[in-house]
Parts: sequence; C-alpha cells; structure tokens
Amino acid sequence: MAKRRHKGTDEILLIPFLDILCSLIGVLILIIVVLCVAQSQQTQGRTAEEVRMAQEHKDMLKELKEREEQKVKVEQMLVKLQEVQKNLEDKQQRFVNLRKLLSSSKELQEQNKEISMKLQKELDDLMTEIDGMTRQEKETKKEIAALTAELEKRKIPESKKLPPVVVQPSGSGMPETTKVYFVECSSGSLKVLGAWDDQDYRLSASASVVVADVAYNHFLTEVSKDKNSLILFLIRDDGQTAFNAGAGRAEADYKVRVGKLPIPGRGQLDLALFDKFRGKIPAPAAGAPAPTPPAGTKS
Repeated sequence: MAKRRHKGTDEILLIPFLDILCSLIGVLILIIVVLCVAQSQQTQGRTAEEVRMAQEHKDMLKELKEREEQKVKVEQMLVKLQEVQKNLEDKQQRFVNLRKLLSSSKELQEQNKEISMKLQKELDDLMTEIDGMTRQEKETKKEIAALTAELEKRKIPESKKLPPVVVQPSGSGMPETTKVYFVECSSGSLKVLGAWDDQDYRLSASASVVVADVAYNHFLTEVSKDKNSLILFLIRDDGQTAFNAGAGRAEADYKVRVGKLPIPGRGQLDLALFDKFRGKIPAPAAGAPAPTPPAGTKS
C-alpha cells in the first residue's frame, strides 16, 4: 500500500486501487456485452442461421399445403365439369328427340293439343337449362384455368429446391435379415415413411395422439412381430420432442428396437441406400380400433 509523508501526517495513495477497479469494471462490461451479443444471436438454444432455416422450412410447408389445397380444388372442379358436360349432353339429346317428335307427329298434335303443348313447354324449359349449363361450363373452365395458373406460379423453381439429404447406414452396416422402417421427426409431428402401400403417414407428436392413433399403433404392432425389425427415427433439428414421444411409445409399450439419426438441412430424404433393408407391413384396416400393445406392456 503506497504511502507518503505530508506535513507530518500519513496519507494513503488511492490511485493504484482506482486503476485496478476501473480495469475490473471494464472487463465486466466487456463480458456482459459478449454475453448479450451471443444471446441475441440465439433463440431457444439455436443460432440465428438455424432459426432462419426453421422459418424457411415452416414457410415451405405452408406453401406446400396451399398448393395441395389448390390441387384438390382443381380436381373437384374437373369432376364438376364432367358432370355438367354429361348433363348437358343428356339435355341436348332429349331436346333433339322432343323436337323430332313435335315436328314429325302432326297427327299427334291434332289429336291431342294438350300433349303437344306440354311437350313444347318441356322443350322450352330444356332450352333454358341448356343455356344455363353452357354458361356454367364456360365459368367452370375459366375457374379451372385460373386455379391451374395459380398452381403453376406456386411451383418451386429447380434452382431454389433444396438438395436431397442422403441417409446413409452408420458403422459397418447391418445384418441382411434386418427390416428397417423409417419415421421422420419434425416440429410437432411424426411421419411414417412408406411402411405400407408406398404412402407416407403423418400424425401429431402429442402424447395423446401417439397413444391413440390407429394407424401408428397398427404400424408398431406389425413391426413388433419381427424381432429383426428396426425403426430408425430421422430427427430434424426441431424434432427431438417428437422423437421422444414416438420412440418412447415404440420402445416402452411395444418393445420395438429403435435407432435415431440426426438429419441436417431441410431437403427431401433420400433413402435409396436402405432399399434392400426396407420392411413392409399391411395397411391398417379402415375403421379399425387402435390395437392393444402386446401383453406385459403398458398402454
């Protein structure tokens, strides 16, 4: 501690202490700034880039859903157009038959003018219906053209499509007898990939749905029948919670062997390297109740 003599009194020199204190304050401020910057660049443990990619994925799913809805509308309008065209053809044929009857049956007109008047009225009504249906056909075609154009605009350009994610077997491979089934885990949902009829099946990853969903529990029941089966859960960066729900049900209640594989990026999954190991099960019966887990397990 530095001291100096001044007028016979001992004085403590405080300048070194102030220097140290200022240095400590500066270091603390720097640490706080670094922590704030790091915190601002992360959201719920994810970096800003991961958040951006997650938002892009969410927007893409929304876009795909809207495109699917547009496609369904087009299909419905095409069915409606076919019905209109068929009805129009029927009406036109009836119109031709009635006109032929009226023009050729002079004797009928003279014998029964009342019948003739009814036929003429029906002919006039048919003309009105034909005009209306012709306009409806044109409007339906116009609406279909507009929906088709909207679908075309919503197509994702090849240059903007994300590259596929090739899923590769880990380690030294697996036994030839292994039958592998895939479940994709993403934010709030599970998707069984092509386990039956080459169709994917999506369900909510909430615990209540996973326990009660008929198709998912049918899937687990069928897979559990073969001890060589493996369900490989493919986990997107936001799919850990979904994995916990889906894999937990498979392991705890059905004693199915499971594996997990983190999936980087947002591209479509390419499972071609597993083709010879892919397992298949029969499709769930329509309207069937959810199967009960095997005896000795909890539900």
